Amino acid sequence: MTDQTGHHLHDGQLDVRVSTKGGSVSAAFFEGTPVFVAAGGPDRRAACFPLVPFGNRVEFNSFNVGDEVYCFQPNSNDPLYVHGDGWLEDWTIVVSNSQTIELSLRHFANDITPYDYVALQKISVSQGRLTMDLSVQNHAAKPMPFGLGFHPFFARTEAVTVKAAIQTFWTERQGHLPGPVAAIPADISLADGTTLPARFTNNAFSGWDGRAEIFWPELGISADLEATPNNDVVMFYTPTERRDFFCFEPMTHLPNGHHLADLGGLVLLESGQKLQSGFSIQFRKSSND
Repeated sequence: MTDQTGHHLHDGQLDVRVSTKGGSVSAAFFEGTPVFVAAGGPDRRAACFPLVPFGNRVEFNSFNVGDEVYCFQPNSNDPLYVHGDGWLEDWTIVVSNSQTIELSLRHFANDITPYDYVALQKISVSQGRLTMDLSVQNHAAKPMPFGLGFHPFFARTEAVTVKAAIQTFWTERQGHLPGPVAAIPADISLADGTTLPARFTNNAFSGWDGRAEIFWPELGISADLEATPNNDVVMFYTPTERRDFFCFEPMTHLPNGHHLADLGGLVLLESGQKLQSGFSIQFRKSSND
C-alpha cells in the first residue's frame, strides 16, 4: 500500500511506514504504540535510515587510498561530510507488497563525494519482526573503502533500558569524531543493562556481538536486536535537546574509519565487489515484573 505518507508494511502487529526519500523508515508502531521516532534525516522526518556507503564523519573531508587522495564537500549543516549519501537521496522501489519493500539507489560520483556505487535495501515485517537488509556494490574503476550501517531512532521513555555485550568504549573528541579508548562510564554500562544517561552521549562501542535488548517498562514492550556478524560496532547517541528518542546504530566499522588503522573495519572493495549487512528487531509484549 502506498499513499502520500509513504509505503505501509503491516503484519497484524507491526505497522511500518517507508519513504523513498532517504530509503528511510518514517514511522514504526507495534500494536499501535510508536517504537520509532521521526527525528533524523535532512528534514527530521526519518525514524531510521541506511548508512551507505559508510556511516558517520570523515575527518578533514578527505582520505587516501594508496597514493590517491579523495575529497568530500559537506553534505549537511555539519562541516564534515557525514553518513554517506543514502539518507539524503531518493531511492527507487523495485518490489513492494504489504509486508516487504525492496529499494535501490544508483549513486554517481559528483562534486560532493567521489563514491560511485549501487545500493540495495530490503525492508520487511513478519510476526512482530522488522528486518532490514542492505548491500552496496562498488562501481568506481578503483578500489574504495566501504561500510554499512543502520540509524534507528528508538522511542525514549524514562525507564527504558538497553543491554548489549560490548568490549571497547571510544571517547568523543572535537568534531564528533572518535577519541582515545577509555574505561566504560558507569552510567552507560551496556553490558549490565543501562537506563539512558541524562547527559549528552555520542560514542562508539566496538567488540559488539551483534545482539542487544531494549525494554520499555512503561509500554510493556521489549525488543531483541540482532545484526549480521560484520556489524561489530554500535553507535550510542542520547541527545539533550530532545528527550523523546535515543539511537542505537549497528555499523560494520568505526566512525572516521578512513583515518584509522585497518580502515576501522571499512572494507576496500574492488570494482564490482559487494558488501552486505543485515539488522532485525523482534518486538514483543513484556510484563513489568
